[in-house]
Amino acid sequence: MSAYEPAPPERDTPGTSPLAPGSSLPPSVTPPDSTVVRTGALSWLLPRRSVLLALCLAPVLLGVVCLAVLASSTGMSAGESLRGLFGTGDAAGVMVVREFRLPRIVVGLLVGAALGVAGCLTQTLAGNRLATPDLVGVNEGATAAVVASVAGSTTGMLGAWWLGPLGAAATAVLVVLCAGGAGAAGYRLLVTGIGVSTFVGAVSDLVMSRQNQATAGGVFLWTVGSLNGRDWAVGGPLLVILAVLLPLALAAGHRLQLLRFDDDTATALGADPRRVRAAALGVAVGLAGVAVGIGGPIGFVALAAPVLAARLAGPTRVPVTGAALTGAFLVAAADALGRVVAPVEIPAGVVTSVLGGPFLLWVLLRQDRGRPSGKA
Repeated sequence: MSAYEPAPPERDTPGTSPLAPGSSLPPSVTPPDSTVVRTGALSWLLPRRSVLLALCLAPVLLGVVCLAVLASSTGMSAGESLRGLFGTGDAAGVMVVREFRLPRIVVGLLVGAALGVAGCLTQTLAGNRLATPDLVGVNEGATAAVVASVAGSTTGMLGAWWLGPLGAAATAVLVVLCAGGAGAAGYRLLVTGIGVSTFVGAVSDLVMSRQNQATAGGVFLWTVGSLNGRDWAVGGPLLVILAVLLPLALAAGHRLQLLRFDDDTATALGADPRRVRAAALGVAVGLAGVAVGIGGPIGFVALAAPVLAARLAGPTRVPVTGAALTGAFLVAAADALGRVVAPVEIPAGVVTSVLGGPFLLWVLLRQDRGRPSGKA
């Protein structure tokens, strides 16, 4: 989210031109929403609005985590949940909070962050808010790979989570080849992705239809985006992967800002459009594949998180950090709501899908209102 800017000579003060001491620099040198932060010979443009967004979302996210820890579908009171969290309660309460509830919350936060960042990158890459991993076939590819792992199984247990990234990568390659490249028009990438998603989804349904009732029931619960049973065994690898991919996503988001111009302008500014697109797509596919492989295909988070973050951070930035925080908030809130809103647990993916339908209509209506009308 930060942009590199060469530091001026020490004799010049901020806001003055080195060629004409005392004169003001053109206002385009430093964006009006940024602050120059200097460290030695380097300096960065710090986006004030994006930083303010992160500072505001952090306590909101912490509040959701606290509510998720206290919320219980087993009849535990808030006091019992707190004692279980700190290890001062009875053995059953400690086990429920520390071994079941807390890992599930952490996995939900990480999955939401991964989906939010993946959606932010693909939307910016295609120039279309609807071009998200769950609408262009990436999530379906990850789902199909995991579902195929249960073919012939009698236990109903899903395969390894790493099958998700492999399926997502294979589907992404197919979509890009059919669309004529990642730099194709956003509508072409979107339409191609929808077609591939429909085909791959049909393959998944075919595999599930050939399984026995016990296996199909267990797989179906995962395919609607349930975080039930997620523990530290999958939370640890997910945290490591995000620690590697999120910095790459920040760098890709910074470079994607240059691709908002034409390719010639981006090249003149020092960016290689092909490499930037390939890197951004690779990071997005990796994040989406890992998130789906572990948390299941939780819908509409990759669509909503970047849109909400962009509304709050402003249109001049690629809100990677804001999308990560917003996605984490959406999944954690949906999972907590699904655990307590009904006598029977509702998967987080069902909650986000119910709320995502009206949100999708809102996005489409805003796009139509913002589009200039033509003359007959």
